[in-house]
Amino acid sequence: MALIDGLRPDTTDCPRPLSVARRGPTRLRALCIARAVPQTVPELRRFARRTAQQWALPDDASETLSLVVSELATNAVLHSGSAEVTTLIVFDGVALTVEVTDSGRWLTREADRRVAEDEDAAFGRGLDLVGACTNWCTIHPSPAGTRVVARLPVVESRADR
Repeated sequence: MALIDGLRPDTTDCPRPLSVARRGPTRLRALCIARAVPQTVPELRRFARRTAQQWALPDDASETLSLVVSELATNAVLHSGSAEVTTLIVFDGVALTVEVTDSGRWLTREADRRVAEDEDAAFGRGLDLVGACTNWCTIHPSPAGTRVVARLPVVESRADR
């Protein structure tokens, strides 16, 4: 289920955003609740990208948002054991805040995930990457699950000024 900027829920996991952003003090919100399975990660990445595009954010902010959502969702899917993952994106006119929440408990894997696409990939760098792309990132573990909140600036391109 997803809600974009307070609009009605859609039956798909990550629908196309339906509203256009207005620059200024208005807070825009997009929420997606999806099953915590590997197929959800690319769906959430597309959800983030479409949300940024609908809100008319610069391309670099859209790409960074997609990367951050992808990394945080991957961690929730691989490590939480949660049945679902919730992604909330908020734009306040200056920066994006991303919140990814699960209701699971940290699971340690006995071995790295290995699929053909990951043949030469390094593992365990997701949160470092998120930290490098954002102003700040905090992790709030609890018995009810984990909530990760990250904030990234949105810099308007010169053409937008």
